[in-house]
Amino acid sequence: MAVPKKKTSKSKSRSRRASNWTLDTGARSTCPRCKVTKRPHVVCGNCGWYGGRQAIEVD
Repeated sequence: MAVPKKKTSKSKSRSRRASNWTLDTGARSTCPRCKVTKRPHVVCGNCGWYGGRQAIEVD
């Protein structure tokens, strides 16, 4: 059975585990009607359009 020769320090093991905690930025796309950035597959908050039709009324 394999046994480590040296103890792994706390900073080494914690920094290795910390790499899994990073947050990614969410995906972005542009609205084809008003060219504002928005989340994909979500109604545009600026103009209210989704899928080629007006989904909600925006004032």
